[in-house]
Amino acid sequence: MPQDLPKDDRLPSVFRFATELVAWVATPWALAPHSVVLAVLSVVLLIGLPTVFATPGDKRQVIVAVPGAVTVALVALQLVAAVAAAWAAWHAVAAAAVTVLAVVTVVLELPRWRRLTTGRQRPPAMSAE
Repeated sequence: MPQDLPKDDRLPSVFRFATELVAWVATPWALAPHSVVLAVLSVVLLIGLPTVFATPGDKRQVIVAVPGAVTVALVALQLVAAVAAAWAAWHAVAAAAVTVLAVVTVVLELPRWRRLTTGRQRPPAMSAE
């Protein structure tokens, strides 16, 4: 995790990353029985889109700059993919756990989403000194 994140952003980042990992695993798992090509394409899109498109000030390196609302939509895509794929591919207990993870992620992400959609910059990083 980058050291320059304000302490308030670390916990949401951990939950967001955990949800992204679930999406990257569950989506191809759910799609593979129907189409291996779709399974591979889903991973490429779920990883590639947020890598290429980012909001300046939200990430250190931005390849293609997009408004904050696009970044929020990409996170929402990951959350929906994680939950839908978990329910399609996994046991109900695992899918319910993924659903809880996604809900907690949304709650923790709300301040970041507000910042991104209103155009306010990230608060300055806390120094380690």
